Amino acid sequence: MIDHFYHLEFDRQRGLQEQLRESLVSAILGGGFPADEPLPSCRKLSQQLSVSRNTVALVYESLLDNGYLVSRPRSGYYLHPDYCGQAGEAVLRMTPLRKPEPSDDSGAITAPDWATRFRMQPSLKHGVLRPSNWSRFTYPFIYGQPISELFPLERWREVSRKNLSGERDQLWLGDRFDRDDEQLIEQLRTRVLPKRGIWARADEILVTLGSQNALYLLASLLMARGVRVGVENPGFRDATSIFDIHGAKVHLQDVDDQGLVVDRRLDDCQYLYVTPGHQVPTGVAMSTERREQLLRQIREHDQVLIEDDYDAEFNLDNHPLPALKASDSSGRVIYLSSLSKAFSPGLRIGYMVADAELIDELRALRRLMYRHPPLNNQRMLADFLAQGHYDAHLRRFREEHCRRRELLYQALRSDLSDCQPMGSPGASACWLAAPAGVDTQHLAWAAAQQSVLIESGAQFFLSDGAAPTNFMRLGFHAIDAERIRPGVQKLGEVLAGL
Repeated sequence: MIDHFYHLEFDRQRGLQEQLRESLVSAILGGGFPADEPLPSCRKLSQQLSVSRNTVALVYESLLDNGYLVSRPRSGYYLHPDYCGQAGEAVLRMTPLRKPEPSDDSGAITAPDWATRFRMQPSLKHGVLRPSNWSRFTYPFIYGQPISELFPLERWREVSRKNLSGERDQLWLGDRFDRDDEQLIEQLRTRVLPKRGIWARADEILVTLGSQNALYLLASLLMARGVRVGVENPGFRDATSIFDIHGAKVHLQDVDDQGLVVDRRLDDCQYLYVTPGHQVPTGVAMSTERREQLLRQIREHDQVLIEDDYDAEFNLDNHPLPALKASDSSGRVIYLSSLSKAFSPGLRIGYMVADAELIDELRALRRLMYRHPPLNNQRMLADFLAQGHYDAHLRRFREEHCRRRELLYQALRSDLSDCQPMGSPGASACWLAAPAGVDTQHLAWAAAQQSVLIESGAQFFLSDGAAPTNFMRLGFHAIDAERIRPGVQKLGEVLAGL
């Protein structure tokens, strides 16, 4: 009988059965149990782990059903013969024959000189800087995370159960090669896109793994050395990095209180990348006059416009303008968006709308990369939209978004009055100008010592030269609503102490 101590640190956020099963499977596959001895009894293991005997018994039964264990009456549970001696046999089965490793004159094994082999170095293209453990900070005013407590988990589970039931077709189990889920395309075409004034055919829509994936597909297909792309400055750094690593010449264009400045400096560009709904990071909504000027610009200079409508689903401006794509009669606007900001960034489902000829080539390119986004997620999202769950969630999300935004602006007026909010009040983050002379990189470091996270604005300015130092961005979705006011108060104290 095994008599050694079996220890497991349980995570309170996960189920006990799930964690115990995972640990036992790892021990079995790693050769942690001898072949000729029974596993600890249910009673003994439950005492060691301080869990109920029922929990252990259920896990053992599930491992028995899955063929990891065998049961011997009046003796206990033993490893299935297939897993006896697992550790040693696994090494023999899984280690392939290899050629000898390269070595230097001394006979020592040397690794490849990877630096000489890299065609590009994406690691040098940093995005918005924030600590990986941001969720441990008390006041995380960071952008891009959902209001997690609003996620409609029960509705999502309901849709999942229905799709996994034997009564539904299981088409999502197969390989669709390069096709998307037709039901999701139809929901995007008839329910989602019309909200932005866009009417598209099914062959003009491609599902992506988010907007950045769409940008990478476009850059791979359309951009190379010598191609000139106009981008907003300040702007979305990851988009600029994607264009740059594909060899494009990036032209930085100023942004004012109406959006991207349209002038002769753009004339030599083949492509323009813009965020007209709410400019990243300033939150400026592009004016009607500037939109008309921009559309006229691309027609007169044979240009293509890439429109990133990243927060389309909860644009809370009074009478928000439709997407630029809605006014595109020449096929020169490529539209990108996703359901991430208001629903789930981790789901990674976005979509692109463009001429069918371009979509066909992008679909072929996508097939070479990963065929298609996971079909189970596509079908679940299609049902979620069709059942009205997404629109119901969106209403709740917008209400909470408005409440938090108002809490933030009230706190700014009261406790950070020297800083001026800029951009549209309906944007999904707050762009602030601190008094001249304030270095928000220094402020961000000092605030982090007080468990307050903000995003310094300097990192959004893309030019190599000197950038303004007194801007910052505050998100208000990741932070608990009741902590917004005290977080701004603490930020004000840190600023006053600089």
